[in-house]
Amino acid sequence: MAAVWRTALGWTFLLGATGAAAAGALLLAGAHPDEPAATPLPVIRVTPAARATPAAVRPTPMPIATPASPSTPEAMVVRRILHIDGPFTHGRWLWDESGAPATGPIVITVDLDAQVLSIFRDGYEIGTAVVLYGADWKPTPLGALKITEKDADHVSNLYGAPMPYMLRLTNDGISIHGSDVQPGAATHGCIGVPTAFARKLFAAVKLGDRVIITNGKRLSMGGAITRR
Repeated sequence: MAAVWRTALGWTFLLGATGAAAAGALLLAGAHPDEPAATPLPVIRVTPAARATPAAVRPTPMPIATPASPSTPEAMVVRRILHIDGPFTHGRWLWDESGAPATGPIVITVDLDAQVLSIFRDGYEIGTAVVLYGADWKPTPLGALKITEKDADHVSNLYGAPMPYMLRLTNDGISIHGSDVQPGAATHGCIGVPTAFARKLFAAVKLGDRVIITNGKRLSMGGAITRR
């Protein structure tokens, strides 16, 4: 895919694609030699005509409809977004909890247009990764979902393949799980993230945490992520 860029300005960002300076050690990886290799789910190879290619440089974000008031319990104010240098390409991810609260409500955002997942704790982005998502004939659903099951060693009952660190989102099997995130690949509707990132995500969330999946929605820094 064309490279996906994250801005370093820190004032506007894609919902799930972020960029503001963050202190502390950064864990940035495209491949982790200490991670055991896992056989990924069968992926669907798509041609450029079958699926839109994300923009190489981020467009100027446009605000979504007025978010819920930050004072409501169902909204989370965005207080920090992580900074990423250069193109954010398949296989890359970042995890940095320094400066973020040790506890607090969790919201995961997934922007299919940017092909980026972000996890926020109490409004602080603590992790982000480039993802795979469903092919046109097996689309990933949009909307506000919640994690209903966690299984670190899950195996697909349809394809017989490992789905490491699985976080189930729907009754028909849509989930977030570890995958071999490569250009030109797609899933059967799930959201695939690098397996090393999936392990950290799995440890950070609990049942009932919200996952908001959109297709090109934008937010402003200091705006509210609605959690329902």
